[in-house]
Amino acid sequence: MFDLFLKGIIAGIVIAAPVGPIGLLCLRRTLENGRLAGLASGLGAATADGFYGVVVAAGFAVSGVLDSHAGQMSVVGGLLVTILGLQALRGFLNNKDQSANSITTTDKTNILSAFSTTFILTLTNPMTILMFTGLIAGLGSIAESESYSAYWLVCGIFLGSAIWWIFLVHITLLAKSRLTAAVTRWFDFVSGTLLLFWGLWLLFNNLL
Repeated sequence: MFDLFLKGIIAGIVIAAPVGPIGLLCLRRTLENGRLAGLASGLGAATADGFYGVVVAAGFAVSGVLDSHAGQMSVVGGLLVTILGLQALRGFLNNKDQSANSITTTDKTNILSAFSTTFILTLTNPMTILMFTGLIAGLGSIAESESYSAYWLVCGIFLGSAIWWIFLVHITLLAKSRLTAAVTRWFDFVSGTLLLFWGLWLLFNNLL
């Protein structure tokens, strides 16, 4: 059982680690709003990974559901990424005098927003859908071999994903102390531009 849990942790890290819109958001929010905002963003992504895992482990026929609704979900994700990209670019234009070492106070509303946006974005991310569609067969065979074993794998996936985001947030905070205000501000421009084009690409590919 421990081996299965460990495999789940590794799978969770592998699912979460690729650089994408969620990683950029986590980096940007950590730099701009501090530890809590970054951790809330990462936890939102990890919760979405765990949610997909639970749905699969519970035996739902999600492969057909995900395949049939992947386009609509990607449109939602593309729209959200586009909006977040525009917000980052607005931050670049508005924060000309932002200090690299200052941390904006993050209230409960911002933390909830950070969590919810990455949760929704992870659920609608085409790469997440593809990865969990690929896990369905494996989870199904595991569930048949031993009772509740699939849920140990799901717990491992959630924990592995959470470990990655905690690591990323703290590495970002360590780097933040060495960044100049100009570098921090230009990260808004780079991340905003990438998010904007990423979102528009998702919209273009799923609406046309």
